[in-house]
Amino acid sequence: MEIRADAETSSFSSSSLFAAVSYGFASMAMVFINKAVLMQYTYSMTLLTLQQLFTTLLIHFGRKMGYTRARGVDMETAKQLFPVSFFYNANVAFALASLKGVNIPMYIAIKRLTPLAVLIAGCFMGKGRPTTQVTLSVILTAAGVLIAALGDFSFDLFGYSLAFISVFFQTMYLVLVEKSGAEKGLSSVEIMFYNSFLSLPFLMFLIIATGEFPYSLSVLFAKSYSFTFLMILILSLVMGIVLNFTMFLCTIVNSALTTTIVGVLKGVGSTTFGFFLLGGVQVHALNVTGLVINTAGGVWYSYAKYQQKKSKTVKLVTDVEAHRK
Repeated sequence: MEIRADAETSSFSSSSLFAAVSYGFASMAMVFINKAVLMQYTYSMTLLTLQQLFTTLLIHFGRKMGYTRARGVDMETAKQLFPVSFFYNANVAFALASLKGVNIPMYIAIKRLTPLAVLIAGCFMGKGRPTTQVTLSVILTAAGVLIAALGDFSFDLFGYSLAFISVFFQTMYLVLVEKSGAEKGLSSVEIMFYNSFLSLPFLMFLIIATGEFPYSLSVLFAKSYSFTFLMILILSLVMGIVLNFTMFLCTIVNSALTTTIVGVLKGVGSTTFGFFLLGGVQVHALNVTGLVINTAGGVWYSYAKYQQKKSKTVKLVTDVEAHRK
């Protein structure tokens, strides 16, 4: 029995680690791939629509051909997941749009403000007060963004505004997922399918309302003659699927907290590479200092949340053992 338990624990640990590492690499790669595409093709909403359409069709035909066991669309589940899908895609849409004017290190620094927004939302929803460590780490992260922005000579007010709006939508998405629990009982592939399928009407309306369509398609066809652009675009479509799958997988196999921590740690690598890849960063003492402070705050936040979860787990085990006695 002990050998079997050890084997199961080892298997679980391996799958958990694989899910977390896969999501970290996919998330980091996606930022650079999207930035590379948007440097040549500025229609971010159309790009997101193509990514979600590609995901929907691939899973649909994969199910029809027996490559995946994902169940068909259930209208009750679709109704529950629609608000979640809306905020998720609004977050990604504004994040992509902000990447056109914000360099990668500053983009990641601004996105690290999500925990601060979540804490503020929690206060309005009547949740308990966060620990001192969590509060201080979030304040440090926010201070880092402010200092880095003062030293950002490529400052783009419109790009910054879009990034902050993206943080708001990401906060709403996280709060809604936690509150609804609508994704429970679904596999990562099924969640990904619902998310992509439900987003299409919203995104189609968006590309028409913003005036991207149909001009964005004619530009896309014209640029498709470039082999380099075509390869980057295809890689973006494929990585969109990989990112969503690994994110949902990491959340299911591990937890939402683990996914958040991996996202923060991924940001450390992305910030470092962002100074050297794809350009757009003018190094300045204030900029570098702010990003270092922001990164330190992000890592501290991850550690504080990990310690908080660990202490809760230990308390739960202790309470169960005391009850048994």
